[in-house]
Parts: sequence; C-alpha cells; structure tokens
Amino acid sequence: MMLPPFYPILDSDTLARRGCPSAIAAEALLEAGVKILQLRHKDNFDRETFETAGIIAALCRQAGALFVINDRADIARLLNAALHLGQSDLPPGEARKVTGPNSLLGYSTHNEQQLAASTAEQVDYVALGPIFDTASKTNPDPVVGVETLRRLRPITARPLVAIGGITRQNARQALDAGADSVAIIGDLYPHECTRASIRERAEEWMKLTNANN
Repeated sequence: MMLPPFYPILDSDTLARRGCPSAIAAEALLEAGVKILQLRHKDNFDRETFETAGIIAALCRQAGALFVINDRADIARLLNAALHLGQSDLPPGEARKVTGPNSLLGYSTHNEQQLAASTAEQVDYVALGPIFDTASKTNPDPVVGVETLRRLRPITARPLVAIGGITRQNARQALDAGADSVAIIGDLYPHECTRASIRERAEEWMKLTNANN
C-alpha cells in the first residue's frame, strides 16, 4: 500500500484542551485535502463518541479519505474503518477476526525488537516512535531519534509512519531518514483552534510533506 506522507491524527484530548470539536477539526482537515485521518480516543468510547466517529467516517467517505480508528477493533468493524493498534491492544491476528481479513491494519512499534517482531504480524503498515520528545502521551516510550530511525528502516518492507514530537521544523528529518509518512498531533492544532486555522495549518503540512515526494 501507499501511505500519504501527511498522516493527521484527531486526538480527542488535544482537541478538547484547545476547544475544538473533533468533527469540526475533521471537516477542516478534509477541506485541506488530507487522504488519511485517524481518530484517537483514549477515554471511554460512549454513545456520543461513537456518533461523532460515525460523522467523521461519513465525512471521510465523501472526501475519498481513509478513516482509521485507534485501538478499537469493534468500532472499526462497525464503521467499516481501518484500525490502528498499539502494543497493549489486541494482537493483530486476533483483531482481524473482528475487522475481517481484508481490513487495513496499522501497528505501533517503539524499538528495534518490536519493529522486527512486527514483520511476522498481519499488518499493512507500521509506526515507529516517538522519534522526538512528545507531549501527546502521559507515559511515552523512550525517544527513538532520527539516526535510529534511519538504522532500523531496512528491518521492514512495509510502509513506515514516524510519530512522536514531529513538527514542521523537524518533519523533513524523519522523512529523509526513511519514513514514508509522518503522523502529527500537537503541531497540527493551533492554540487559537478554529476550523479556518486548522485548515490553514493542514495545508501548510501538506505542502511541506509533499515537497520532493
């Protein structure tokens, strides 16, 4: 598969802190032309959250963008979405029993051992990080770093997403080190977070990541 070089993440905690509803942020990102969009919700997936996820799934279908649900195989199946799993979630093989054998599946790794182990898993792409210091996780894994990313890149032939602390200032380092895509949370959402400001920031990100691709 081919991953878009810009992989925006709708992190519900970050958006709540900045006063922007997830569906509004999704509209802004899709208006900017993003081709993949992940919903990351670490709290209880209640009815309201599910309804919001359904709205975002519909918006992605209308825009021709891939919608990805973080962690929850059951929600991904219900919304006909792709799924992204972490190391503490269902094993990919078990998750596919829920989502189906043809569903798209991503998988997070945080070090050489996990990245090597991912080659035996039934996944379509892998993420590696945090590449830089990140504030999006309460207890982040140790920083991988750009040079380690470069060294580990040949381990897997699958598309690789760099994640963790990536900004407009350092994203090119991760891409030049071998990442196919960069996943963005913190630097995607301005502190004065509006539909217009998110769209403008996303357009900036797309221009940056598409350069020389």
